[in-house]
Amino acid sequence: MSASLSTHVLDTGRGEPARGVRVELLHGDDPVGSGQTDEDGRIPELASGLDPGDYRLVFHPPSPFFRRVELEVALDDGHYHVPLLVSPYGCASYRGS
Repeated sequence: MSASLSTHVLDTGRGEPARGVRVELLHGDDPVGSGQTDEDGRIPELASGLDPGDYRLVFHPPSPFFRRVELEVALDDGHYHVPLLVSPYGCASYRGS
């Protein structure tokens, strides 16, 4: 059994996908996946074949205030999609499908 993770970043201040955003996935201090968002603001497969456990998802968004957004997520078996919505004034995330 294993887990996989995808993500996307939306620039809600501009009302469009955030392109070229660097995203990293860490298990403890070990990097297990990284990438940059595509033209649609997506990374379809940031990592796969992951053991269940706690991971840190680190975004480097295009915001004058939020330079780094880090989420700690608990992954079990299956696929997870974790989007980030970011603007100059706020950010939010949720567990997508």
